Amino acid sequence: MAHPSQRAALSPENLGLLEAVARLGSMAAAARELGMVPSALTYRVRQIEDALDVLLFDRSARRAQLTPAGAELLRAGQYLLDELDAVAQRVKRVATGWEPQLTIAADAIIARSTLFELFEAFYAEGAPTRLKLRAETLSGTQEALYTGLADLALGITGDAAHPAEIQSAPLGSVEFVFAVAPHHPLAAAEHKLTEDDRRPHRVVAVADSTLRGTGMTHNISPGQDVLTVPTMQHKLEAQLRGLGAGFLPLPLAQPYITAGRLVVKDVQRPDRNIRLHYAWRQPRSSRDTGRALRWWLDRLQHPGTRDALLNNHHQT
Repeated sequence: MAHPSQRAALSPENLGLLEAVARLGSMAAAARELGMVPSALTYRVRQIEDALDVLLFDRSARRAQLTPAGAELLRAGQYLLDELDAVAQRVKRVATGWEPQLTIAADAIIARSTLFELFEAFYAEGAPTRLKLRAETLSGTQEALYTGLADLALGITGDAAHPAEIQSAPLGSVEFVFAVAPHHPLAAAEHKLTEDDRRPHRVVAVADSTLRGTGMTHNISPGQDVLTVPTMQHKLEAQLRGLGAGFLPLPLAQPYITAGRLVVKDVQRPDRNIRLHYAWRQPRSSRDTGRALRWWLDRLQHPGTRDALLNNHHQT
């Protein structure tokens, strides 16, 4: 940790003083610009150098030239001054009701292209809130919200009751299809595939991102070989390469089915439609809801937005 005297030496006032000396090339010129007596300015510079235990200016030259240490201090100092200006602006704007940060947990099933379109629209508002995106899968999406790691969760599965501080609303449903690459052994099957048909073949599964317990698994038979991947995009890529079989969201798989790069197989099981929700941490009073969260909740009330988050998987 820096000594207090070192921190005091890096005050905005001192950084501005050093910048003036470096820009004008002499202590005397900087003193005139700053309205100081030259001896007082020279004393201040030496105080800063003593506090940092470095030489900032080479006094052997006719001009006051920065040493490498001095040049680095001014470079980093400009960053600090810019950050201070930015913080001042953010504090003023946050006082109007914008949260300092909003964290969104998005399940692997959420369409990234639509999600980033919403990010673009949010930033166009000029809001001071910083956005943080967490990529989650299955129960990890809900867990991030429950544990306070996220303020808004997109793509929660199941209809279980939530804690009192959590509110939720339907996002929509997604149909899953069992798909394999054309060169996969199951692609040639002409009958409805049973669990016994599928068990000898490797399944591709997206890992549950929960940090508690073993998480959720779907459509994996006991003893079946499993390739576990981190995201739905990885799962799609693995199945396109024939590394395994498995269920994919139809909106994500459809372009590859149409192009002949994936083959949909009938399976002996009911139609698989997954109902999904979005959920958020609700303050005790709705009046305390931050403007950033309200912005996202307003967008999610639009059916078109909810539909696009589940179906608009095209890559721009």
